[in-house]
Amino acid sequence: MMQACGILCVIVSFFLAFTEGDVVSDFREEPECIKFFYKDKVPLWGSATPGTARLCQRFQNTYHFATLYDTYNRIAVYSAYIFGPSNGGGRETRWFVEPQLVNQNWGGEMRDGYWLGQDYPGVYQGERQALNEDYTNSGFDRGHLNPNGHHAVPSRNATFTLTNVVPQNPKLNQNAWANHESKLASLFKSQCNKAYMLVGAIPSANNWIIKNNIQRVNIPEYMWSAYCCTDSNGLPVGSGAAVALNTDQNLVEEYTLSKMVDFLQKYSNTPVGELFYDQCQ
Repeated sequence: MMQACGILCVIVSFFLAFTEGDVVSDFREEPECIKFFYKDKVPLWGSATPGTARLCQRFQNTYHFATLYDTYNRIAVYSAYIFGPSNGGGRETRWFVEPQLVNQNWGGEMRDGYWLGQDYPGVYQGERQALNEDYTNSGFDRGHLNPNGHHAVPSRNATFTLTNVVPQNPKLNQNAWANHESKLASLFKSQCNKAYMLVGAIPSANNWIIKNNIQRVNIPEYMWSAYCCTDSNGLPVGSGAAVALNTDQNLVEEYTLSKMVDFLQKYSNTPVGELFYDQCQ
């Protein structure tokens, strides 16, 4: 009996160790992660991208948003989240990395890249993700996809992970895109009971942050966002989208969801389909 229990305990422990991390094969595996998608609908967009990783972004032992991450280009395909009004604070000086993109057996909690390096000296963290030093003196901002201003603490802190940022033109990031994010926040607070967001980037054909003659981080050609607003009964009451060329043109163009699908389809070899369940109708 004791031997059988011991074997069972080992099996259970292995299963728990395998499933507790935040790099998952399917967002639907984790109920606290799939909730960031309207009616649990995960878009097909980006799912066929080679080398993608599905991240349930965990901070302080809680999931705060989900990210489809492109480990080849070392930028996010998109981040999915639910808007939460900011209460200030939570502007991090740290930049987090995803330990399980270094070693799948490491813990699932996002970690400060510096302290992760202290715990595992000599282990290179940047094979499958961008590092803070990639952005240093690059001329590009660490552009949040899921913006810190769309959350209260501690979700606000959790947005400061390098798996949630892309190289963004500083003029765009600090002006038109920031204004776009603020405009959405005002809209959501006044007209939505709950707002589901997808924010992503379109990789460029061959434009990279290069360090030591190595292509490190792809510089996106476009930034894009899409939202679905619901009322207190969970019924859709509004939707929209936007696109911005990632240059100092500093212009954000508003789209409908259907126009956004058409736009994304130009960059996909497979059908994009719906971004939200029933296209938020």
